[in-house]
Amino acid sequence: MVPCIERGHSTREGVLMVEIHLEESDRLDWALKAFKRKIAKAGILKDLRKKRYYVKPSEARQLKAAAARRRSRTERSR
Repeated sequence: MVPCIERGHSTREGVLMVEIHLEESDRLDWALKAFKRKIAKAGILKDLRKKRYYVKPSEARQLKAAAARRRSRTERSR
């Protein structure tokens, strides 16, 4: 089996599936490292952290504005 990921590949209801196919000779530590890399590249963990709890639209706007202020502050200091 060979490592495989297809962006946009869905098996049900538009869910992105990350797949790692292994041969019997592949090492477990390599498989785990490849799996973590593909999860990070697909953005699954970032999405899970973002959806961990509900953020009201007004709070989302405040967070977005605060992030913009931080970005502009760092750009001005350079």
